[in-house]
Amino acid sequence: MNACELSASVTALANVLAGSLSEEELGLLGAILTQLGDTLTTIAAHRGLCGK
Repeated sequence: MNACELSASVTALANVLAGSLSEEELGLLGAILTQLGDTLTTIAAHRGLCGK
C-alpha cells in the first residue's frame, strides 16, 4: 500500500466511524487515538535515541 492509498483508507475509516458514533463517542475515540499516536511516537523517539 502506498502513501496515497493509506491516506485514503484512513479517511474512509474515519468517515465510517463518524457515521456510526455519537458526538461524545467520536470525541473520546479521537482523544484515545491521539494519545496512542503520541505514545507510539514517544516510544519510537526514545528507541532511536537510547536504543532498545
